[in-house]
Formats: sequence, structure tokens, C-alpha cells
Amino acid sequence: MTTKFDLIVVGGGILGTFHAYHALKRNLKVALLEKNSLPQGATVRNFGQVVPSGMDLKWQNFGRESLALYNELQSQADMTIRKNGSVYIASNDEEMQLIHELYEINKSNGYESVLLSKNDCIKKYDALRSDYCKGGLFFPQELSVDSAEMIVKLHALLKEKLGLKIFYSTTVVETYEDDQQCVATTAEGTEFKAEKIIICGGHEFKTLYPKLFNESDLEVSKLQMLQTKPQGIYSLQGNILTGLSIRRYESFRECPSYEKIKSLEEPNSFEKKYGIHILFKQALDGSVILGDSHEYASAKDSDALGYDLNMEIDEFMINEARKIIDLPTYEIQRRWFGVYSQCKTKDLFEHSPSPDIHIVTGIGGKGMTGSGGFSKFNIDKIYT
Repeated sequence: MTTKFDLIVVGGGILGTFHAYHALKRNLKVALLEKNSLPQGATVRNFGQVVPSGMDLKWQNFGRESLALYNELQSQADMTIRKNGSVYIASNDEEMQLIHELYEINKSNGYESVLLSKNDCIKKYDALRSDYCKGGLFFPQELSVDSAEMIVKLHALLKEKLGLKIFYSTTVVETYEDDQQCVATTAEGTEFKAEKIIICGGHEFKTLYPKLFNESDLEVSKLQMLQTKPQGIYSLQGNILTGLSIRRYESFRECPSYEKIKSLEEPNSFEKKYGIHILFKQALDGSVILGDSHEYASAKDSDALGYDLNMEIDEFMINEARKIIDLPTYEIQRRWFGVYSQCKTKDLFEHSPSPDIHIVTGIGGKGMTGSGGFSKFNIDKIYT
């Protein structure tokens, strides 16, 4: 079997899918090759928050483009996208200082944010503990999505509306370029041919270019998350990010007080050891997702992170969450971890083994928020 396309995208996660989307908008004939029956990697194992507010200015701009794109897609079909905003809840005077400084930075960047008093926060977020909250910073444009459901619906929409050809359960074992075209060969011996190939998955990269992968500066992060049982009639609006998020996210590093405040932290704390910050998001079934943690290893040694869950991390996150919001129940129905790859020295990993084969991966925690805007930029660059 031989099939010819303008572009082949290897990897059906959010980064690959948005590359396919922007190529389709150029009226290109695109094939998306996904090794699993449905995407199963970082795209479906994350929090499902679209939060440009947490990013540095470059990626915030990509994230703001993504917000517009998600809203446009939601207008065409139900993508589980909710425009319910994000809030950062400060727990002490240092964190209040940082959110005031970020508010001023946002104002100069033209990104809408709203300072909330302690009373504003407690009125807006039911069961938020008054002994934790000092105030907040709210981003009304930001979105929540149910990631695993959203990516499947996005594939279906692109297939129906834009003619995307999707090949699930298709493992690519070789890619090469000759004088005429680029070729992706599958485990079944099928050859897909195209003018260009974009490889958007760490697993695919590792399989196709093992030496390059092992020599890269990619590292992987393992994140633990939990999901409570449904909370009954209780409603928690939007993405709730807390004091440890304020102390962790890149956007706050641009604040004048950030370095001084970070220098006062206990360097050997449990939360620092495991990169923990506390997030809440209510899912469509009324349950609340809690997280998360970060353990790191070089990509070539990723197996060292193991496949088990560290119960100490889970218990710490639950105990910290209880100090922030009095949920009706903290009974846990599901626990899992996600793994994403990122670059130690760059925003993401980009390399072209040949002129028309491009590897784009290692977007890290920026994927759900930044992929929509970044992929447009990258497709424009590749097709200039």
C-alpha cells in the first residue's frame, strides 16, 4: 500500500494535532499517524488547564493564540472547553506581593487579570478556607478542558470538517528522505509518502532516531494526580492555583520580588524535593482533580522514575489541599501519573535530520496551553 500526502505528522497528541490543523488550514493534504488506538501520552494525562497566565511572555503570547483557537473550535462542536477562568490564591504576604506585581506586568502586556480581595475569593469559591486565603489574581479568559475526551473530539472534528486522514494503531518504524519525497514506513510495511514529515512525540523520536534521542538534552517529568469521587451539588469554578503555584510558575519569575522571596524558602522541604504545587479543577462529572508533583530524570534514563505511585506524595497533596478548600469529600476514586518530556536548555526540542523531516517535541508542561499558537508559528516557518 502506498499513500501520498503533502504532510505526514507522526504523533496524535495535542502538539501533533495542532500542527496537522494549521497545515490543513493551508489546504494541505495531511495524514496523522498515531501508534495507539487513541492518544495515551501526556495529552490525556494532564490537568486540562489552558493557562497562559503561568507562562513567560513568549509562551503567554502563544497561549493567548491558543485560547482564541480553542474558543473557535468549541463554537463548532462540544470540545469540553469551559471558559471559567483561572485564579491564583495567595496564602501569605509574600505571595500577595507577587500577584500584585504580576497584575502590573499583565497590565503592561495587555493581558486581562483582576485582583481579588480575600472576601472576593471566599464569595467566588465556595468552601475556600479563610485561614488560607489572603487574596487572589483572576484571569477571566482562561479555559478548562477534559483532555482525554477533548483530543478525541478534536480528531473527529478535523477529520469531518477539514479532511484530516487519521491512522490509529499505526507505529512508524522508519522515516527517511530521498531526492523525490519523504517516506514513513510502518511496522506493517505500509509506506506513507509526503513532501514533508513532522515528528511530534518523544516515543516516536526515541524509536526513529535513538542515537540523536540519547544525545539530546531532553528530560522527563513524572507528575502524580488524583481524582476525588463526585462532589454532589458542590460546584468549583475554573482552575484553582495556589501559593505553591505562585512560587513555581514562570510568569512570576518576571516579578521584581521573586528572587528574594524564593531565596527565603526552605531548600530541603518535601514540596521542593518532589516539585509539588497544589491545583484544583472540577471535572464534568463533579469530581475534583488534585495535583501535582514533579520528579525528573534524563529522557534516556526515564525508566528510573518507575511505574508506581509514591503514596507519600499523594498523602502530602491531599493534606495540603485540605488546608485550602473544604471539599465535601476527599475520598479518592482514581490515582495516576503522567510523563512529559522537556528540554533542559531550550523551550522545546527541534531538529531536522534532513531538510524536510522535522522533529518537534519536548514541549513539557506547555503543551495544552501553548501548542495551538506555537504550531501555527512553526507551520508558517516550515512552509515559508
